[in-house]
Amino acid sequence: MQSGLYIVGTPIGNLADMSPRAVDVLRGVDLIAAEDTRVFAKLATHFDIKTPRVSCHEHNERDVVPQLIEKLQNGVTIAAVSDAGMPGISDPGFRLVRAARAANIPVYVVPGPVAAISALVLSGFATDRFTFCGFFDEKKLRDDNKIRHTIIYYESPNRIMTTIAALARVMPERQIALVREITKIHEQAIIGYPADLLHIEPPRGEIVIVVAPAPEHKMSDAEISEIINDIAGENTKSAAAQLAQRTGISKKEAYKRLLNQGNADD
Repeated sequence: MQSGLYIVGTPIGNLADMSPRAVDVLRGVDLIAAEDTRVFAKLATHFDIKTPRVSCHEHNERDVVPQLIEKLQNGVTIAAVSDAGMPGISDPGFRLVRAARAANIPVYVVPGPVAAISALVLSGFATDRFTFCGFFDEKKLRDDNKIRHTIIYYESPNRIMTTIAALARVMPERQIALVREITKIHEQAIIGYPADLLHIEPPRGEIVIVVAPAPEHKMSDAEISEIINDIAGENTKSAAAQLAQRTGISKKEAYKRLLNQGNADD
C-alpha cells in the first residue's frame, strides 16, 4: 500500500454495503483510528479485520491527532473510520485530515455511504442545490430558513417531535422528509408538511430530516393572516421579523400587515 492516511467509509446500516476496497485497506494498513473501537470491533469481526486499532473521537482528538501524525511521518500507514458512514461528516475525522495536509502527508479516500446524501435522494426533493447543517439546532432555525434551497439535518429520535413542532412554527410552508433506518430492514421516508406530522407515531432509529426548497409562489392573504394569528402575542418588532421570514414579504410590508390586522381585530 502507498504510505499515508486513508479515510474509509463504512456501512450506515447494511453490512453488504461495505466495499471490497474498504475491507482490503482496513486489512492492509498498519493501524486503524476508530471513533469507537468497540463499535468497530463488530465490523472487524464480520470482515475478519485483525489490524491493530486506536480510539480517536471528539473528546480525545486534541491529544491523539499529534500522535497519529508522528506515526504517519515515521512511515506508519493509518486508516480512519467513524462508527458509520464517512469520517468527518458530523463525525470525527476532519481535524486529522487537516493536520495530515499541514504535515504534507498523503491522504486518500475510500468512499462509502453517507446518510445525508442517501436521505436527500430518498426524499425526492430538489438535489441541484442543498445545504447540510449537521445536527438540528433550533437556535439557528430562523437563520436556516433564509436558505431557500434544500436543507438536510441529522436528528435523534428522542427529540424528533419537538423538532417537527419547531419546523411547523418557522417553516410551515416547506415540506419535510423524515428518513429513518437508511439501508436497514425498516427503512422509511415520511413526507409531508410539518403541521401534518405533529401527531404521527414518533419515528425510531437513526433519523435524517430533509427540508424541501421554499415555495416560489407568493402566499395568499388568507395564508398570511393565518400566520399572523399564529404569532399573535409577540411584540410587534419580533412578530414582523418572523412574518417576513415565513412569508417572504419585506419587513416593512410585514409590519404594515400586522398593524392592519390588529386594527381589523379591534
